[in-house]
Amino acid sequence: MMQPWGFSTASWLQRLALTAALAAAGVAPSAAQGLVPEQFFNAAVPSGSPTTVEADTLSFNLDSGVIEARGDVVLSVGGYSAQGAQVVYDRRSGAVRFAGPVSLRDPYGNIATGRDFRVTGGLREAFVESLTITTYDGARITADSIEYDSALRSYLTNATYAPCGDCIDEKGRKIGWSVRASRFVYNAEDNSVLVEQPTLELLGIPVAYLPYVWLPQATREALERIRVPSLDYSDETGVILSLPFAIVANRDTEVILSPTPVSGQGFLMGAEWIQRFDSGSFAIKASGIYQFDPEAFAGTVGDREWRGALQSAGAFTPAEDWTAGWSYTAFTDPAYLGDYRLDAAEASINQVFATHVSEGLYIDLRLQQFNELGDVTENDQDQQASALPNFRIEHVQPLGRDAGQIELSGRLLGVQRDTDDWVRVNGVDHVLGFEGEKYHAMLEGGWRRQFATPQGVLITPYLGARLDATIYEPGSALASAPSDEEHFGAAPVALLDMRWPWAGVDRSGGTHIVEPIVQLGYRGGESMPGIVNDDSQGLVLDETNVFSTNRFAGIDRQETGLRANIGGRYLADFADGSRLEITGGQSLQIAGENAFAADDPALPGGIPALDSDASYAVLGAKAYLGGGVDVGAKLQFAPDEIDIARAGLGARLEYNRYSADLDYFYEAANPAAGVLDPQHEIGAIVGVPISDYWTLSANGYWDLAANSWLQAGGGLQYDDGYLGFGAGAVVTGPTHRSPNDTRFTATFELKAPSGFRVGAGE
Repeated sequence: MMQPWGFSTASWLQRLALTAALAAAGVAPSAAQGLVPEQFFNAAVPSGSPTTVEADTLSFNLDSGVIEARGDVVLSVGGYSAQGAQVVYDRRSGAVRFAGPVSLRDPYGNIATGRDFRVTGGLREAFVESLTITTYDGARITADSIEYDSALRSYLTNATYAPCGDCIDEKGRKIGWSVRASRFVYNAEDNSVLVEQPTLELLGIPVAYLPYVWLPQATREALERIRVPSLDYSDETGVILSLPFAIVANRDTEVILSPTPVSGQGFLMGAEWIQRFDSGSFAIKASGIYQFDPEAFAGTVGDREWRGALQSAGAFTPAEDWTAGWSYTAFTDPAYLGDYRLDAAEASINQVFATHVSEGLYIDLRLQQFNELGDVTENDQDQQASALPNFRIEHVQPLGRDAGQIELSGRLLGVQRDTDDWVRVNGVDHVLGFEGEKYHAMLEGGWRRQFATPQGVLITPYLGARLDATIYEPGSALASAPSDEEHFGAAPVALLDMRWPWAGVDRSGGTHIVEPIVQLGYRGGESMPGIVNDDSQGLVLDETNVFSTNRFAGIDRQETGLRANIGGRYLADFADGSRLEITGGQSLQIAGENAFAADDPALPGGIPALDSDASYAVLGAKAYLGGGVDVGAKLQFAPDEIDIARAGLGARLEYNRYSADLDYFYEAANPAAGVLDPQHEIGAIVGVPISDYWTLSANGYWDLAANSWLQAGGGLQYDDGYLGFGAGAVVTGPTHRSPNDTRFTATFELKAPSGFRVGAGE
């Protein structure tokens, strides 16, 4: 596809705006949108599109194919139009030369203005003076000059991006944000970006400046790695001010120092070395502090003089479709990173991995050690398991036209644990993991195909088998621990999914779809092929998994016997714009062992919603009612007794900058699992505008079961549609998961009309 006149503006403008904004703001992208709209000078000119020229005087050389026009010239091709005083257009080479002021409009309504516009069809060299581009959604990009060279580099001098145009509202007030850079260089050959002297302006005031930013690629991951100053506070540390700066920064190597004064504890020093290669990169990071007041952490693992950490991570592409790497963290104590607000994103897992992703095939091999972080003891860490190995393979092989497909999935999980991981809740023991070693291999394969009957019924059968091999070497002294065991099993799997969607249109033009669903599934074998349950401990029956034929998340547990799932879905899209979706169903054990009632030390008392022959019924609904009203609800109940086991309700109202959210949750007691009291909560969040851009918010939650307040908070936010920031505080009550705690929060967000959003906050 050919760009108009060989001039591709969208790519370098997106990189300029995105990288400069994030470099100056120092925040991580929360969405993958670009700063400029998707429909931005990127419509292709169809091959052979006619060129039309209007001018006061016009000459056309038939032999050379050159059009020369003077006086109020308008040149149009493929939906693009350019207007200037003098134009020379070579139809054979695609070169265009405008002299004097020029205005260019694309098919979507974006407008670029400049002087002396010269571009060649091959895009090897180009130069534009005094460029101003206004997008159809109001954003504006300016530069004194934009130049392309023969090495595929783009140079923008004195460039500015402003998503809000002139960033002045109808009352003459400064709004939004803009980014200025003395120079922006993009290398199309390796996708690297250099931004010189980027400055971020908020409400017309410069607030952040960097001498330069160099990125190996203009990607989200690269932007997230930009180091910026940060400010934090806690009672134990006092004020923490981090001031990172690069002492080496080039295409291959970065060395970053992070001197960090800590008002209550002394001086923390951090350093990071990043090394890049053609096939990948690695990073080594170290930090440490001598605490002047270790007693501020009295009673915790942080009560020591010297604290620090060493971290390393890397990733490489050794072959096509393969990625290999590692991450490792060593620390003096597991609370260090959190206490000093240091990056702990990869600290919870020490691992080596290799991953393959290609069409129809996924392979992932990992050797993993899991780290407990926070104020935890050595015994807590011993309770954490290591996964040596954790291997997974998934493969789908189409069989050709109307023959269905073969599906294969395999898993090898090795678990090593030094100490039993268990907790007693009101006299009931929950064993999350037994001391010892276990190796569990699973392979499942089958054939699947979908048929459609003349009546519109969709029938999808699956026929397959599952193989399990498990070796468990116990080390636990708990009475519930299994003895030394081996398990080898082969079990057939047969599944049938039947759906009959009905669609209709009402008199007002609304559409309705009703879809009855019936599923039958048979699985042989044992319900706990893993001997002990290490990876299948969380399960809540609701509308999202009622139509699943194996609800356990891992391989240590599986559904068994003959089971049926019945129910359906209803979807409506009304003519007035409102929408409604309802899903409901129930699961029935027809024959064989009910896996959800089996004895499992990790799930004492079974799973109440599924442990009888007829499960609880579940309903889920979500609706947009128009006028800014959204509603959602979930319900789990015993249909024979109309006994509600779980219920949730959420509603949101937005009107003329007023907002209100209502949340309600109920979960019945489960004495068999040691949960003697129900969980019963209600809460609300309210936002009230107090001026054009300022909103006051408040929230409160009440524990209905304990008749006690659960949480209360409030805050103040600014949002002009381009810039948002705010602060707030939250106080928790005695029955909260973090009881009697006070937390302060801050938010910051940059936005653009195209959907671009970056932000930070906690």
